Amino acid sequence: MTDAILRGGAEGLSIKRNSEYFRKGCNPLAKTGRSKLQNERAVLNQQIMKAMRMRAGAENLLRASNNNKVREQVLLELSFVNSNLQVLKEELEGLNISVEVYQHTEQTFSIPLIPLGLKETKEVDFTVAFKDFILEHYSEEGPDYENEIADFMDLRQACRTPSRDEAGIELMISYFNQLGLVENRFFPSGRQTGILFTWYDSFTGVPVCQQNIALEKASILFNIGALYTQIGTRCNRQTQTGLDDAVTAFQKAAGVLSYLKETFTHTPSYDMSPAMLSVLVKMMLAEAQECFFEKISLSGIRNEFFTLVKIAQEAAKVSDVYTQIYTAMSQEPIKENIPYSWSIMAQVKAEHYKALTHYFVATIHIDHQLTLSDDEDKQEKALSQLYDHMPEGLTPLTILKDNIQRIQQGKAHLRKAIICHEEALRITGLCRKLRNIDILQEILSAAHTRSLQKYSQNQKEDDFLNLLEAPDIVCKSEYKNEIIAPELSKVKVTDFFHRLGPLSLFSAKQRWSAPRTILINAEDVEQGFTLKGSSPVQVHCMDPLCSAADRGLKEGDYIVAVEGKDCKWMGVSDIVSLFKGVGEKGIEIQVISSQEQTSCLHNKSATYSVGMEKSYSMIGLSIHEDKIDTTKKITKKLSFLSWGVKNRPKSVSTLCLPAAAKGLDQRKDQRLGTSFADLDTESSLY
Repeated sequence: MTDAILRGGAEGLSIKRNSEYFRKGCNPLAKTGRSKLQNERAVLNQQIMKAMRMRAGAENLLRASNNNKVREQVLLELSFVNSNLQVLKEELEGLNISVEVYQHTEQTFSIPLIPLGLKETKEVDFTVAFKDFILEHYSEEGPDYENEIADFMDLRQACRTPSRDEAGIELMISYFNQLGLVENRFFPSGRQTGILFTWYDSFTGVPVCQQNIALEKASILFNIGALYTQIGTRCNRQTQTGLDDAVTAFQKAAGVLSYLKETFTHTPSYDMSPAMLSVLVKMMLAEAQECFFEKISLSGIRNEFFTLVKIAQEAAKVSDVYTQIYTAMSQEPIKENIPYSWSIMAQVKAEHYKALTHYFVATIHIDHQLTLSDDEDKQEKALSQLYDHMPEGLTPLTILKDNIQRIQQGKAHLRKAIICHEEALRITGLCRKLRNIDILQEILSAAHTRSLQKYSQNQKEDDFLNLLEAPDIVCKSEYKNEIIAPELSKVKVTDFFHRLGPLSLFSAKQRWSAPRTILINAEDVEQGFTLKGSSPVQVHCMDPLCSAADRGLKEGDYIVAVEGKDCKWMGVSDIVSLFKGVGEKGIEIQVISSQEQTSCLHNKSATYSVGMEKSYSMIGLSIHEDKIDTTKKITKKLSFLSWGVKNRPKSVSTLCLPAAAKGLDQRKDQRLGTSFADLDTESSLY
C-alpha cells in the first residue's frame, strides 16, 4: 500500500496536466488482506443487487399474472432467489466480522475490536454533464475544462481505496470539501443534472441510486468514520502510545458519525439512518472505553486494595457500555440490519468484563485482610462506594473486620465471575463467526481458568451452606469518554474549477447572460462609468449617453475579459492598468449581466403610485437639440438613473448625470478630464 503526497500547490491548476500531482489511494490490485476483503465486498454487492432485481421482477410478475401455473413457477423462483439472497447476506456478514485482518500485525493477546467496512460505490462519469452545464450556465467551452473534470474524477477514484492512516483521512476529507465546491458550481436546487450516484449499504449490500449529491457527501462522511475505526483497530495495543492513538481514533470516528447523523437526517441507506448511526456512535465510544481499560492495566495490576477497587470499577464501566450496545442492537429494526455477530460480540464482552469486575472484587476480599497499619476509614469509604447495595445484614465495616465474612463475600464474587465467564464462552460457541476467532477463545478460556483456580484454592467442604449473592458493582471511570468533532475545514483544498470565477458569484444558483463584447474607445475614458467591487469588477454609475452605452454596456455588468484576457479574479486596480493603453482604436471587453439583477434594477428605477408600478421611457434621453422648444418652460427632471444616484451615498467618483432637458447642449463641456494616474483604484470613473 502506498499513499504518495505528490501535489505541489494550487498554482498549477491552469498550467498543464503533466505537472499535476495528487494524493493517491492504495493500489486496488495489491494482494493485502484488507484489499481482498474490500474486493470480495464489491463482488458480493454486485451479486446482491442482481438478486434483488430478480426478486423485484418476480414479485411484479406475481402481482400481474392470474395464471395459476405461472404463479406457481414464479413462487418457486422467488423462494430460490430469497434463499440465494440470504446466503449472500450471510457472506457479507462474514466479511464484516473478519476483524483479524484489521488488527495490528504483531501477535497480541487482546480481544479484537470491531471496525466498520467502507461503503462501496460505482464509478461516476461527470464529463458530459459538467461540460454541458459549463456551456449552458457559464457560457464557456466545456472541453476547456477537461483536465479539471478528470482531476476531480481521479480524486473520487482514489477515495475508493484510501490508505489506512492519516494520509487516507486527509484524502477523503479533501474530496468531501471538493464536493461542497462542486455542489455550488454544478448542482442547482430544484434541477436534476443527470449524474447518478450509486452506493451500497455497508451491512446489507443493498444499493441506493440517487441524483442527489447529498448521498455522495453522506457516504464519504460514513467512510471517513469507517476509516478511523480501521485505524483504531490497527494500533498496537501493547504500547501506551498505541492505546492512546486507538482511543483518539475511535473518538474521532464517533465524532464523524455523530456529525453525519445531525447533518444528513434523511439518508436513503439504512446504514446511515439516525437509529443505526446512534448505535454505531455508542459502539465506537465503547471500544474507546475498552482501550482505556487496557491502557491502565497494560503495565500490570498491582494486588493492592485501592488499585483493585479502581480496576474493578473501570471493568464494570466497560461491561455497562457493552450491555447498553447489546440492548440497542437487539431492538427492531436495528436487529434486522446489523450483523448478528456484532451483537453477539457486544454480549460476550459485556459478560467478560463483568466477570473481570467480580474477580477483582473477590481478590480484594480474599487477599487483603484488615491490619493495624491499614487506614480503616479509607477502606470503609472505598468499599461503600464500590457496591450498588450491601448484602442484607452486612455493612462495609462488618465485612472489613470479620475475616470469615470477607472470605465468604469473596467466594460469592468468584462464583459470579465463573458464571459470567461460562456465559461468555457459551454465547461465543453459538456464533460460528466468533468460534473461528482463535484469540477470542484463548482470552475467554484463560480468564475462566484463572477464576476457577482462585476459587479452588479457597474452596471448603461446607461452602454450599454459605451461598451468598454477590451484589452488583458500581461502574466508575476516571476517563472522560467524549466524541471528538471532525475538523473538516482544517484540510485546505483548491477549487478545481477556479477558472470559472469567484464562487460567490459564479455558482449554480446565479443565472448569467452570455458574454457580450463591448468596444471601449478613448472618448469613453473621459466620460462613461465607474468601477466597483473586488473581483470581478462591476460597472457602476454609467452615463447612459456615453458611446459605451450605445454599444450595449449596462450598469451592473461584470467585466470578465479585457482584450481576450480573463479577468474574473482581477480587482479595480488591475482593470485600470489594462485600460491604460487605450488608443484610438479602443479596446474590447467582455461583460456579463446577472439575470436576477436586471429585473431588480428595473424595479428599483420605478416609482409606485397607489400600488401601480410606473416605468420610465428612455425616449426623453434621446431628444435632439434642434427639437427643443426654447420658448416653452421646461421643468428639470431627473434622468433615468438618478434614483440610484440620489439615494446612493456620495463619493468623489460619483457621476451626476445631466438633466434630460435644459442644458443638454452643454454636456460636452462638462466632461471630466481626469487622467488614469489620478483615479481612485477602488472606484474609478470613466
